[in-house]
Amino acid sequence: MAYPANRMRRLRRTEALRSLVRETHLHPGALIAPVFLCPGEGVRREISSMPGVFNLSIDQAIQEAKAAAALGLGGLLLFGLPEHKDDQASGAWDANGIVQQALRAMKQERALDSLVLIADVCLCEYTTHGHCGVVQQQKKSSATFTVDNDTSVALLAKTAASLAQAGADIVAPSDMMDGRVAAMRTALDAAGCTETPILSYAAKFASAFYGPFREAADSAPQFGDRRSYQMDGANLREALREIELDLGEGADMILMKPALPYLDVIHAARTRFDVPLGAYQVSGEYSMLQAAFARGWLERDRARLESLLSIRRAGADFIVTYFAQEAAQLLG
Repeated sequence: MAYPANRMRRLRRTEALRSLVRETHLHPGALIAPVFLCPGEGVRREISSMPGVFNLSIDQAIQEAKAAAALGLGGLLLFGLPEHKDDQASGAWDANGIVQQALRAMKQERALDSLVLIADVCLCEYTTHGHCGVVQQQKKSSATFTVDNDTSVALLAKTAASLAQAGADIVAPSDMMDGRVAAMRTALDAAGCTETPILSYAAKFASAFYGPFREAADSAPQFGDRRSYQMDGANLREALREIELDLGEGADMILMKPALPYLDVIHAARTRFDVPLGAYQVSGEYSMLQAAFARGWLERDRARLESLLSIRRAGADFIVTYFAQEAAQLLG
């Protein structure tokens, strides 16, 4: 029997050969670690639904950041848990807000110079009701409410400027209000932050995979849900239009969220748009893998890297992931 001229297995025979012809690579510099900042000192409180992830006081977050820098991570994505909440989310744009304080402290640490500090821009962690904007109307009896787009955008723009002035290298709006990018660009420029890029969560889907994050950030909606402003998971073409609109408003980079259930969206965006593109491997993706690891159902090291590799292969230039430090250790 004649053997075929082409044998695909020839280049899979050894690890050295596989490495030589590997098409997609992971490296620590393409990984971004989320950090949840909370008030206090010496606080390192594990999040029950996200084993290995913690709410950290600023002093502890700085230690975590130094470890991330030593591993060669690309950066941190900062979220804040304020001491007080109100309907106007004043903690988000307060010059002495928790994230603003952390940014100033981190910028004093030379050991963190290699990290890009990205500040999430949203109001949900800072409002009493847990929505990503200002609630204009609420009928508690029927759970009917309206998030006022333009009022929310004004506060989001104010928040972006405050975070940039505190030292954020990048501001990242995740609220999904219409027109927020243009308003933020105007506010940043007016505040003298013309060099601060905007990383827009341009296609953020209303996903069931955010559940554990809402414990981590204490941001669960107190009524209703977010489907009136976050995207319908069925809509790919709409996602591409959202991205196009945000880029037209001045976004410098885009972020897709979630990642694994939306690899097709990441790939479509990569094919269509020639801008830096990131993806967020969200809390539910992390927690379901951790649950499988705890039960011995999946091989921990291989599954972590394979999940990240799939996101990278789909087209993401960088990945926000709760596995960032562990993955960086594996990648050496």
